[in-house]
Amino acid sequence: MATFLTPLVSFKPTVFSFPSQSVTSPQTQTNVLSLKPFPSLAGAQSSRVRFIPHAVETEEKPASDPNAESSRRVYIGNIPRTVDNEQLSKLVEEHGAAENVQVMYDKYSGRSRRFGFATMKSVEDANAVIDKLNGTTIEGREVKVNITEKPIASSSSPDLSLLQSEDSAFVDSPYKVYVGNLAKTVTKEMLENLFSEKGKVVSAKVSRVPATSKSTGFGFVTFSSEEDVEAAIVALNNSLLEGQKIRVNKA
Repeated sequence: MATFLTPLVSFKPTVFSFPSQSVTSPQTQTNVLSLKPFPSLAGAQSSRVRFIPHAVETEEKPASDPNAESSRRVYIGNIPRTVDNEQLSKLVEEHGAAENVQVMYDKYSGRSRRFGFATMKSVEDANAVIDKLNGTTIEGREVKVNITEKPIASSSSPDLSLLQSEDSAFVDSPYKVYVGNLAKTVTKEMLENLFSEKGKVVSAKVSRVPATSKSTGFGFVTFSSEEDVEAAIVALNNSLLEGQKIRVNKA
């Protein structure tokens, strides 16, 4: 009996040693792995809670700024080609303090595009420039001055009402040309200035996508005679306007 019991007793520890290792090893691994995600999740949640209020504040602040640049930036159109930056600055600063004044030039021809912009130091200065300069005459040209707005605000009510008034002010005529392939930056003032060099322009307009300020890429110009229409087509078809070749033909 004694010789039998010896191998049995020595065998039992060997059997129990295997499950003890296989059980403890996965438990320790799963415990370690399960603890790792919690700190990162907690950090992600806390960072989201802090980030959201800051995002809301940055969106609200520009809208509440009454002295935003768009409210102080003045468009000055239909100026003579001889007027340069210095002359326009002197003209503007007679009526208010300006931060920046710039005449716009065609990048291909180098000629003045007959309009410019003035960023004034305050809304009051901008309004003073509009009141004093709009409708005045420089070298026989009637200057047009108004507040500009950033393109991002193109769907706002004031901008849309301005475009609607421009469209309603268009004077139709049997002597009319279609102007296609217009750049998005082309305005009715640019069309008037360009085509008035070739004939007596009655009216002009840029077609817009309904309820927006987005150009459809074409417009119309009306004249006082058939001769002016023919002269405009011959002289300006395939000419450059804002870097694009425009198409001009009878409407």
